[in-house]
Amino acid sequence: MSTFQVYILAADCALYEGPCESLVVPTLQGQYGILPHHSNMIGAVIPGSMLYKIPDQPVQTAAVSAGLVKVENNEVLVLVDSAERPEEIDENRAKRAADEAREALLQRKSIQEYRFAQANLARAINRLRVKSSYENTL
Repeated sequence: MSTFQVYILAADCALYEGPCESLVVPTLQGQYGILPHHSNMIGAVIPGSMLYKIPDQPVQTAAVSAGLVKVENNEVLVLVDSAERPEEIDENRAKRAADEAREALLQRKSIQEYRFAQANLARAINRLRVKSSYENTL
């Protein structure tokens, strides 16, 4: 099967760099699929579940936060604030983060703090959803 080179990079680590058969990223328009020799493009990534297929391995899942995806010359670059495999997600920590974000939303001190709390809540809920769906497939 044909592949393309992918770089999945988070602010604090490289989640995966190497050959990839397919990639599905969450966007404002829904799940966006990328296959080898995809046309060049740049798009926004939203918090959600990203799927990628490494040759000779099952489909991999990752919880990603906001960022961007760029496809150029059969290379794909995914830059996100955070990316975690389901098995790396601490469910209790994600629940605490969601609770803290909900509390911060109720306090609404400033627009900036409100938006920051919204982003934290979206990230925590996404992490819990990806963790839950991963555990249900085991």
